[in-house]
Amino acid sequence: MCQLMGVSRSAYYDYVRCTDHCSADPCHLETLETIRDLAKSSHHSYGSRRIGKALNARGYPMGRWKARRLMQEAGVQVRYRKEYKITPDSNHKQPVFGNKLNRQIYVARPDQVYVCDITCIWTQEGWLYLAVVIDLFSKKVVGWSMSSRMKATLVCDALRMAIWLRRPPSGLIVHSDRGSQYASKEYRNLLKAYSFIGSMSRLGNCWDTQFNMVWNA
Repeated sequence: MCQLMGVSRSAYYDYVRCTDHCSADPCHLETLETIRDLAKSSHHSYGSRRIGKALNARGYPMGRWKARRLMQEAGVQVRYRKEYKITPDSNHKQPVFGNKLNRQIYVARPDQVYVCDITCIWTQEGWLYLAVVIDLFSKKVVGWSMSSRMKATLVCDALRMAIWLRRPPSGLIVHSDRGSQYASKEYRNLLKAYSFIGSMSRLGNCWDTQFNMVWNA
């Protein structure tokens, strides 16, 4: 069986002796339970290195490799995060705004042009969408909103925060990409209610959103 499983006989007998000795050891059982608690509190993101450091901080001295062995004994595995990609839906049939901004990133005064976009960030609650509104004059965030769903409400709440904080005048240009959230009826009605001018980048042209230029400024 050892040959079939690819382990040495000595390692197997060491494991058997350790299991027989440790299974009745209250300290050993307590250590395993602590490992399970650490894994749960970290959403199973801690590997053997971080588990080992956490155990040392709690008075269980050990190295990384012992921590790895105990993790296996406790049935704890790391859940690696998958790479997350935002896929905004720009292939929709909703009406879009023309490109009123036209790459004019330098403006004369605040609250004259806002640029908007959506990104995602990893939190303890999982992946969340973050919508931000930036004043193109100061390059400062003037509104933001966060949600687990990428709906029209997400971008509308971010713009409402900017309106509440800054009280921008009518005629404000609000620029974004052609995502369905920014083309939604709810978002267009919000712009109309405050007499703002909607502006959108051209299809497939990321530079029109001005976001790379804003962040690098």
